[in-house]
Amino acid sequence: MLIGELSRRTSVHAHQLRYYEAQGLLEPERGANGYREYGSDAVVTVTQIRRLLEAGLSTEEIAFLLPCASGAGPDLLPCDDVLEMLRARQRGLDDHIDTLLRSRRTLQEFIEATERQVSPYVRSGACDA
Repeated sequence: MLIGELSRRTSVHAHQLRYYEAQGLLEPERGANGYREYGSDAVVTVTQIRRLLEAGLSTEEIAFLLPCASGAGPDLLPCDDVLEMLRARQRGLDDHIDTLLRSRRTLQEFIEATERQVSPYVRSGACDA
């Protein structure tokens, strides 16, 4: 199938499919006319890529995992280092969430401290200082 058909069947824009190809995630054949030609397995591969992106994985991480993916889920076969990489990524997300929560708490403290100083008659506008 050509890129337009793959795009229609996966609801992924053609420019994204070309990006996946540039990242080594998709490998189309080239027809005599130079057009990209994808096999029927490309639909599953694109579905796998999209699911892994939804999980917050980078295209580099996906390139590492994709050979271990099976089905549209994707289900991952227990290839070497797969669980280690996934757990490391999850730890990174947990650390990021912790940082965001600390930032949110600190911001809330600034809001509350500022609100305590605001006159009840002046609740909006910029500082005149």
